[in-house]
Amino acid sequence: MLTRLAIRNIVLIEALDLDFGRGLGVLTGETGAGKSILLDSLGLVLGNRADSGLVRAGEEKASVTASFEFAVLPAGIAELLEDADTEIDEGEPLILRRQLKADGKSKAFVNDQSVSVGLLRELATYLVELHGQHDDRGLVNPRGHRALLDRFAGGETERVAAAWAKWRAAEDALAEAREAVENARADQDLLLAHLTELTALEPQAGEEARLAETRADMQKGEKLSGDLEELRHIWEGSDSPLAALRVAARRLDRIAPEHPLLADALAALDRAVIEAGEAEDKLQAAAEALVHDPQALEAAETRLFDLRALARKHRCEVDELPGKMREFRAALDSIEGGEAQLDALEAAAKDAGQRYRAEAEALHATRVAGAMRLDEAVAAELAPLKLDAAKFRTAVTELPEERWGAQGMDTVEFLISTNPGADFAPLAKIASGGELSRFILALKVALAEKGGAATIIFDEIDRGVGGAVASAIGERLARLAADGQLLAVTHSPQVAARGRTHYMIAKSSDGTVTRTSVALLDEAGRQEEIARMLSGAEVTPEARAQADRLLEGV
Repeated sequence: MLTRLAIRNIVLIEALDLDFGRGLGVLTGETGAGKSILLDSLGLVLGNRADSGLVRAGEEKASVTASFEFAVLPAGIAELLEDADTEIDEGEPLILRRQLKADGKSKAFVNDQSVSVGLLRELATYLVELHGQHDDRGLVNPRGHRALLDRFAGGETERVAAAWAKWRAAEDALAEAREAVENARADQDLLLAHLTELTALEPQAGEEARLAETRADMQKGEKLSGDLEELRHIWEGSDSPLAALRVAARRLDRIAPEHPLLADALAALDRAVIEAGEAEDKLQAAAEALVHDPQALEAAETRLFDLRALARKHRCEVDELPGKMREFRAALDSIEGGEAQLDALEAAAKDAGQRYRAEAEALHATRVAGAMRLDEAVAAELAPLKLDAAKFRTAVTELPEERWGAQGMDTVEFLISTNPGADFAPLAKIASGGELSRFILALKVALAEKGGAATIIFDEIDRGVGGAVASAIGERLARLAADGQLLAVTHSPQVAARGRTHYMIAKSSDGTVTRTSVALLDEAGRQEEIARMLSGAEVTPEARAQADRLLEGV
């Protein structure tokens, strides 16, 4: 609830700090004293459009701070703060602040953290419900009527929302599968052609590197074939260097024992024979490795060309071609198995749709029954509020299937008929200012205990009425405020007498400076203010006595 309102340099208010409590608080004062300034200030801190005309003349900026306290922070407020990355500690009051400069620029804060004005406006939905002569939100706005009826009727909206989410998910999965199968079917001939081409070539992982290496070796063999042939002739035959070395080694072996130096020469010659033999083996191996086969070289080059051309065609590397084959086979398999999958998904979507319809129809029945009870509850409140000729109806209308949603299959709107035989129409289009406020009060009383904003404000709900009707309004305001907080700007002494707290708004002038002030009245002050409201400019003893009777009667 609203616990404190601090206003600085707003129109006629220089500095004002107000503390508020639970129950019914009334604000009174002479016409023009500045009651609208309080509401404009509260509207500013709740995200209304910034108007530079609100800044007090001669000042550079103005500010309004509103503090709200809760036993438990409402979930809606917590979600908004979390989405905005704004944190408040457990048990800490929620403090909204708005600064307005004379040039019309403004800044918004939540617990001294800079936020957007839009966040203030969203928070206002949970914080303050304002009903007045030009009410265009709250109960007047049809967009909130369905939620109000659901709270009153106890509809299972969460079950419907969950069923809707499952149905949408099932339909999305079905649509996605259908699109995939249709795309695959459209490409089926192309897939078959690609797979046939790849299957005929049968690419292997790592094949490109092996073919490239083989081709390179054969190309080298072709280039070195003449040199290798000459070397082969040098090393082959009885007159080759290796043969001569071996003959020399055999002869030296026979005479080596004759002298140590001959033995050393034999050992060196043996090493030369061994090294020459190894050289011969290496040359033979190289000749075999670099053998030049024109047909084999052509075959390797052809296959390498085919593999690389196919890789370019599919925009991949040669080593990725085997994966492409598996991909095309899987796509073709999905076409073959797609019908069975679609059948299963269609069955799941149908089942989810039937479950949603059942939940939505149950909610519709709950809404229709709740609408009848709400109509009766509102009707019981109309006569005491001098609206006995009016009728109230909660219209629950089924929507076409294409407009169903997470909130069910209905649209809900509160309608009224102000005169016998007149057609029913939306609240704001038929009711006058005073009638509209009283209709809203009747609705609020009927909807009591069913949730709403933390603080309710009625602006001059008693305009144009008096006597028994004003007493009925005061009694209902007090009843509505019993377990919460309600503030009423009023000109009616009957309503003012019902207040748990009473604030008097006054305007004073000091030379050329005019100021608006607000005072919290004690019991004597309340008696005097209510007497003034009863008698006018001059407070008479009779008016004071009547004020006492009003205060004693509540």
